Amino acid sequence: MARSRSRQSGVSRNITDDQITDLISKLQQLIPEIRNRQSDKVSASKVLQETCNYIRSLHREVDDLSDRLSNLLATTDSDSAQAAIIRSLLM
Repeated sequence: MARSRSRQSGVSRNITDDQITDLISKLQQLIPEIRNRQSDKVSASKVLQETCNYIRSLHREVDDLSDRLSNLLATTDSDSAQAAIIRSLLM
């Protein structure tokens, strides 16, 4: 399905099955939930599902850290060096 969509959007680069297998393997090495498993055999769909879950969890962590920094900034003297650092982290 993704291949047909890329042709429709004007992208002429075809991805081979070997390239897909290689990308899935690389994702498998990057995702902690999969990397920490004992078994090397994980389906491509499971790798993609775990990748999506991992990305969602990273988004939640970023949102949480942003909220915590915002709360910290609200309780800090706005002219302090600490406030400047917090503001730079929030950008």
